[in-house]
Amino acid sequence: MMPFLVAAILQGEFLLSFVLFLAAGVSDALDGLLARALKQRSMLGEYLDPVADKLLLSTLFLVLTHMKSSSGERLIPVTVTVMVFGRDMGILIVAAILYAAVGRREFHPSLLGKANTLVQIAAVALVLLRQLTAQEWVVMFRQVTLDLTMLLTVASGFHYAWLVSRRTPPPAAHGAAVR
Repeated sequence: MMPFLVAAILQGEFLLSFVLFLAAGVSDALDGLLARALKQRSMLGEYLDPVADKLLLSTLFLVLTHMKSSSGERLIPVTVTVMVFGRDMGILIVAAILYAAVGRREFHPSLLGKANTLVQIAAVALVLLRQLTAQEWVVMFRQVTLDLTMLLTVASGFHYAWLVSRRTPPPAAHGAAVR
């Protein structure tokens, strides 16, 4: 659905965009529930599902940062998008280095990381909804979710760094006797 969603946003079709975003979320949730209920989980699915989620959210953050409201302000502030991308790129780089250096593959999401993703989803939904209505609660919750996105992006980024530092084995001592 991503190409259609992005095209709808770029064409200013915000009702269609909102509906497509909700449909993507519901289909993703149903896919996960069905996989668990039918015991159809796979290693490939466990890797691809979060990648697809990140790809969708990252693309939407970029597109919504590019778009401007009728008043001329960006739909998502540049600062928010830069912080989200910076954290995600940092995590990807660290994961790649760990895999290359010590063959470590597991990089499970933390509770803060999951909360961050949930808030990002809510922020995108509210940014799209804000283009459809100026109701006070929508305006307020849009801003709250964008602020929470920045807070949780920083907190979860530091938390991942802390987790990696605790789980990474210390380097071998230099000059250790070889037997």
